[in-house]
Amino acid sequence: MNRTRNITIAIISTLILGLGLFSIVPGQTDVQPSDTAAYYKTKCVACHGQKAEKKFDAALTDEQYLDAILKGKKPEKPPNMPAYGEKGVTPEQAKALLEHMKQLRAAQ
Repeated sequence: MNRTRNITIAIISTLILGLGLFSIVPGQTDVQPSDTAAYYKTKCVACHGQKAEKKFDAALTDEQYLDAILKGKKPEKPPNMPAYGEKGVTPEQAKALLEHMKQLRAAQ
């Protein structure tokens, strides 16, 4: 009887500890916009490419880019540019993302 009780307590303790650790450690998709390079790799690279070589119109001004990052953009055909301002990206973080993309393109 004591052995069964001890095993049950051990299992419950392990589960509680595991749930506690799971809630503390952020997942891969929980990358913060303040970590510009990681955010770009997680959120932007699928559409814009490793070197920001896709869907990056050099004719646009910085203000137009920032507007697209923060408010989104619906091109003639999908995929649409999400409105990252609605996802918590600040204007300063959007500017950092834009600068990161420019650096990636310049390194080509």
